[in-house]
Amino acid sequence: MAVSNLDELGKIINLTEDEKAWSEKGPSLSMLISDNILSLIDKRDPKDPIRREFVPTCNENIASEESIDPLEEVANSKTNRLIHRYNNRAALLVTSRCFAYCRHCFRRRFTSNDDGKITEPELMEAAKYLREHEEIKEVLLTGGDMFTLNDGEIDMLLGTLKAAREDIIYRLCTRALLASPERFTSELMAIIKKHMHGAPFLLMCQFNHPRELNDKAIKAVSAFVDMGIPAFNQAVLLEGVNDDVDVLEELSNKLLYNRIKPYYLFQGDLVDGTKHLRCSLKKGLEIEKELRKRLSGIAMPQYTIDLPQGGGKVILTENYVLGLENGMWKIKSPFQGKRDYPEKSESVNQ
Repeated sequence: MAVSNLDELGKIINLTEDEKAWSEKGPSLSMLISDNILSLIDKRDPKDPIRREFVPTCNENIASEESIDPLEEVANSKTNRLIHRYNNRAALLVTSRCFAYCRHCFRRRFTSNDDGKITEPELMEAAKYLREHEEIKEVLLTGGDMFTLNDGEIDMLLGTLKAAREDIIYRLCTRALLASPERFTSELMAIIKKHMHGAPFLLMCQFNHPRELNDKAIKAVSAFVDMGIPAFNQAVLLEGVNDDVDVLEELSNKLLYNRIKPYYLFQGDLVDGTKHLRCSLKKGLEIEKELRKRLSGIAMPQYTIDLPQGGGKVILTENYVLGLENGMWKIKSPFQGKRDYPEKSESVNQ
């Protein structure tokens, strides 16, 4: 049984004073922790990383000058549910509900509120916009978590979108693989398979710590991969959770072993109520630099920041290119020393 308030949680975990002092107000969002997540928490350890991701504290109630919408999604909403911020892709807010609420959620202005599921008129309005905007090549089905919808609703959602634009790549964004892996029944997978015509589906996961990749989660991901849907992981760099090179190295290798591409490692967004979970950019760059030494190219996630005021995504990395001197590029090695690489002469015949 999922836990949704401190009284219930206090019967399972010895709450810290900071956890007891949490209040569901201001920038904070509701508490909901699924059975599967509760089973992963070391209940004896107040600093357990999984606990830190899902158990709220009073730090969420501290006022700050941060934003409830740092990516300016509201300003870029073209319908009530469709966000078109990048020219070639859009995000469809399918529902405001999740199986569990992450305390670092960047969309807390919407997630867990009363908007609920997308209505049929809202879905038709979004489909019309997609038909009229051929520049859109990818759509993220997000929210909330699309898999909180029932099978019939998912069937209608995917059918409507595929009928509108079969050529669009639809990204299936979910944390249910961790929070509620039993959701991925054979009946649900059959519905998804029915709509696998035209452009492919992509499965977008979020596993932030290697302990989250337990047998149930891996089995749920495998159901997609075995059906021909590639899986990508979008982790968030979180203080006290995974801001450690050894932890992230283990996570990346474990993801790859289980057929999940480590895609993004996101710097925390400047969202009100999440400052205590945000790793410093300085430390993040140090972690990225060390990971680049330890991981293969295919195992290395892109350390990325989604800039405030809707500035877009930028990859964060050590600056290895030092400059051009006398026709030679001076490039720093990730291991030791510098190397020269000649600039191609414009006089060379093509």
